Amino acid sequence: MRQERGRIDDELRAAIAAAEDEATGPAERAEMLMEIAVGLQHRPKNAGQIEAAIDLYDRALAKCPKDQRLLIARITARKGTALLALPGEGAEPLLAAREAFAESLPALKDSGSPEEVAETEMNLGLALQTLAGQNRARITDAIAAYQRALRTFDKDRFPKEFAILQNNLATAFLSMPFTDSRAKMREALAVQAFEEGLRTVNLVDHPAEYAMLQNNLGNALQYASSSHTVENNLRALEAYDEALKVRTSATMPLEYANTIANKANCLWNLPDDPEHLEQGNRANLIAARDYYRQAREIFSRSGETEKARVVAEACDQIDRELLSAPPSNGSGRSAAESTQFN
Repeated sequence: MRQERGRIDDELRAAIAAAEDEATGPAERAEMLMEIAVGLQHRPKNAGQIEAAIDLYDRALAKCPKDQRLLIARITARKGTALLALPGEGAEPLLAAREAFAESLPALKDSGSPEEVAETEMNLGLALQTLAGQNRARITDAIAAYQRALRTFDKDRFPKEFAILQNNLATAFLSMPFTDSRAKMREALAVQAFEEGLRTVNLVDHPAEYAMLQNNLGNALQYASSSHTVENNLRALEAYDEALKVRTSATMPLEYANTIANKANCLWNLPDDPEHLEQGNRANLIAARDYYRQAREIFSRSGETEKARVVAEACDQIDRELLSAPPSNGSGRSAAESTQFN
């Protein structure tokens, strides 16, 4: 960790030295700092790299001439993405990200490309959606931002972005309160959005997006308030299995653990033979316990202590059910049922 931090400091010093070169104009120096920040931010290994990128964006904004309105907007929008990526549960970085995206949009709309505007709207929607989960923003504002982004990111020209937006829209629909008469309609809209996204991406060309959509579609089906619970759970299992074609324990251990935990939740409440409910679900309980145990090990190794605790409790509950008689018919409630893993 110390060596990694030292490397980041060296990169920062080199970037700052380059930006101080008087032979280069201030706009060019600001753009140089922005590009180095983007490089630091790409696939960061720790929070230090993101923090270093934010510092570079601030330095770029300080050096950028005030008449360079479009460049200032681009730097500000990029800073917003770094703030959005900062780990932690505090609202302050999210609020700052929302402000950065909102501040950059007017200049981007005037002089930037439609793609830049749509990307910023998509990121604004994500900031708003996360803040809505903390009661610091309205989820309807996030949905509106996603819908504006879809005016540019259509399924024919931008299948990847379109699929991500459909996923975000669906999760936004599902995060809305389910206490009114429109709850089932929003569930249906969410499933429809996941399925629409899956029609634009595929396992070969867009594996990460394909797996994300399949995993989240499985969650939407599993937790839908429907009289067709068994049918929905069977469809959910198919979706999880599709996600696991990409999310393997070797290549994507955390994502793999999330999906097998979701699959375990589903198996917990599914009879072994849907045509013969009286036979119970002992086999599915055992399979669910095995998945929970795998997920617990991965979560524990990865420092995901809360997730590890949830699936450990589920394992204990299954052990108690397996010791009791007679076996359940698949209508029991999982200890992890209220937790969805993305």
